[in-house]
Amino acid sequence: MFINRSSATLTLSLALWVSAQPSPDVQKRISAAIKAAATQSNPDYTAFVNPFIGTDNFGDVCPGASLPFGMVKFSTDLTGYAPAGTSFPLATPFENFIEADIGYVVDPTQFIRGISPLHDSGTGSSLDASPGYFAQTLDNNVMMEATPTRRAGLEKFTFPAGSKPYFVLDLANDLPVSFAGGSMDLDPDKGRITIGGRWGSSFGPSRFTYQAFACYDLLNGGQQKLDEYGVWTGDNFGLDAKGLGQTHLNLSINLIGGVYQSGALFSYDFESSAKPEIILRVGVSFVSTDQACANAEDEVGDATFDEVLANAKAQWQEKLSNVEIDIANTPENITELLYSSLYRASLTPVRHGVLAVLTSSTYLAVLVFSWDTFRTFYPLMALHSPIDYAQIVDSYIDGWRKNGWMPECRANNLPGWTQGGSSGDIIVSHFAMNYHNEAQHLGIDLNELYSALLTDGDLNPPEWNIEGRQANVYKQFGYVPFGVLDVSSTGRQTREGSRTLEYAFEDFGIRQVAQLLGKTDDMERYTNRSLFYRNVWDSSVESDGFKGFMQKRFSNGSFAFTDPVDCSPNDKNTSRACSLQSNNVVGFYESSSWEYSWFAPHDTAHLIDLMGGNDTFVKRLNHFFDAGYYLAGNEPSFQTPIGYHYANHPALSVDRVREVVFKNFDITPAGLPGNDDQAAMASLLTFHLLGLYPVPSTTEFLVLSPFIPKYTIHNSFLNVSTTITTLNFDAKSVQKTIPSGTAAYVQNVTINGVPTASRCHFDFYDTFRVGGEIVITLTADKAGADDCLGNLPASLSTGGFSQAR
Repeated sequence: MFINRSSATLTLSLALWVSAQPSPDVQKRISAAIKAAATQSNPDYTAFVNPFIGTDNFGDVCPGASLPFGMVKFSTDLTGYAPAGTSFPLATPFENFIEADIGYVVDPTQFIRGISPLHDSGTGSSLDASPGYFAQTLDNNVMMEATPTRRAGLEKFTFPAGSKPYFVLDLANDLPVSFAGGSMDLDPDKGRITIGGRWGSSFGPSRFTYQAFACYDLLNGGQQKLDEYGVWTGDNFGLDAKGLGQTHLNLSINLIGGVYQSGALFSYDFESSAKPEIILRVGVSFVSTDQACANAEDEVGDATFDEVLANAKAQWQEKLSNVEIDIANTPENITELLYSSLYRASLTPVRHGVLAVLTSSTYLAVLVFSWDTFRTFYPLMALHSPIDYAQIVDSYIDGWRKNGWMPECRANNLPGWTQGGSSGDIIVSHFAMNYHNEAQHLGIDLNELYSALLTDGDLNPPEWNIEGRQANVYKQFGYVPFGVLDVSSTGRQTREGSRTLEYAFEDFGIRQVAQLLGKTDDMERYTNRSLFYRNVWDSSVESDGFKGFMQKRFSNGSFAFTDPVDCSPNDKNTSRACSLQSNNVVGFYESSSWEYSWFAPHDTAHLIDLMGGNDTFVKRLNHFFDAGYYLAGNEPSFQTPIGYHYANHPALSVDRVREVVFKNFDITPAGLPGNDDQAAMASLLTFHLLGLYPVPSTTEFLVLSPFIPKYTIHNSFLNVSTTITTLNFDAKSVQKTIPSGTAAYVQNVTINGVPTASRCHFDFYDTFRVGGEIVITLTADKAGADDCLGNLPASLSTGGFSQAR
């Protein structure tokens, strides 16, 4: 899923508007930087990042300027389609300006309407962008630039010589048209505009509203002089009212509905022969206008644009250098894909700082999608940034402290919709399994973490649309029944099949922490519950010649048949409800039974038995891909390409991952297979390129064939570095179909010179926890490499996960 917002859009007063398309110079610059870095000892990793990957094809990526996990994300807003969000655009003060659905679109017939400082994935565009920098040159040669701090930044506008700079600040505009009232004050002597208001949730109940505030300093430390100023309001139907010299707006919610805009307008006094350059300092806050101004004063102060930009770039260089690669021998497109993915994987969640009215935790205001991110996003963070990870885990726990249950999705201080269940359980349990020895030093109380997990697993919230699970009926029946009478809680009773599967895997996460802490009774109870996924397996259902599929089930035990093809890419009914709609009767969330029937990451060995054994499992898995049921952009399919490992055919996993990457990812704006979903796609691609796949809530990594000859992952908290060398690496193997006779398959794996017990997997505690060197030796002998030569990846039913590391 996606969530987007933007705040206080500043729109230039211009007669001509440029459509937003990435400049070809961006790619030329990146390619030149990668070539040059091949001979450099200290490469600039920020130069390898392409912020425009995923801005087309519904990737919903924001290419705006931000810091790692920064609250501010400067980017432009456009007319036409964009995912939901909030914005305050600047438009010409001499014409009506109202456009619904403002945000990034690739459609060249749409136009830029403004620039705003708050975005998540999905809104905004620029002709030029790099980590910490945004630029847009319009058709009339007005150039807009921006660079951020964490909660503030600078916007710079350069006008052609002889032009007069006009601006409009829009208080009321937001993408989903959810403005619920606010105010604006303009102080012409101080040269400051403060705005604040309330807006509706982008991915949550519409009755909830959040507050946001912005502070615009207009005089650039006294170097700029205002000329005209005032307020305005307008709509699409002729309202075009302005009040020159007026300085205040106080607006309530428009109960009758409809789109209307209001805000400030101002211009600058420049000599007619001058080439005006205007710099605005902007601060934002979820607390108050005073806090927004304080953020700008504290974080920007009197720093110049170049100084702020240099600091932003330095922060990105530090973050991106956690992963260093052999640039000279890595294909250039792989280098660009990798660092662009690592970049997007550090854009969210948002480090907003302390929200005195809500929490002392760092990230609770904007955590967004736990369901999308537990699989690969947080396991990637665990490799190199445990301090960030711990702060996020503390935010999950703090949500439990404040609200009774850990959050599933939060944006702008509001709870969002639950998608699969309490997926935060997997996120915090993965942290506990990998960093329990360091948890106290990282500020995490494992007993408190465990209490939060038990609450999610055992206690049914009165409203499980936004937190927790429908635990009462799940525990009673051993699955989530279809059409069940629930007299004690409220929620949308759909997705019964997928919720059962997700609840069971969340129970596995709780089981893991119970084992870690020696809670033997709880461990046994949650082990049994983690096997509830078996209760929605209907062995009688047949599709495409294969028998046995996950199905929703009535409370009397009988199954409610759903065609496994429904909601798959092969579904002929294009109007079928497959998401959170009340008329989704398929039983699965954003997916089909064909897709979700592979989902038991903790017990795949038993799935193989249910499907008829290794040979049938492999045939069925091949058919899943070849027949077009696989959705690369859908999270339940993330681990499926590596499913061959569990049937002892690791070479087939290598082939399939190569195919998945090159069919679905590239370095163009359409280079993602769907919504990036808070870098879920970015982190998945990163692991594919590194030749690894993490099993969430465990310390196990599945081993594949890296797309890179050598890389090092640094963990500054643990003070260790781990280098993976791909022996016999052949760049010719880095393509959709591996040529015959090309070394690409795993022959053996050594860790600090010692062969591993299996060439299909290894453990965090033997590798990234202690550092050192891993050597993955490749061979062209596919048949000889198509065996784990040791124990298979862990499954509960075959004695896996028997003890915590």
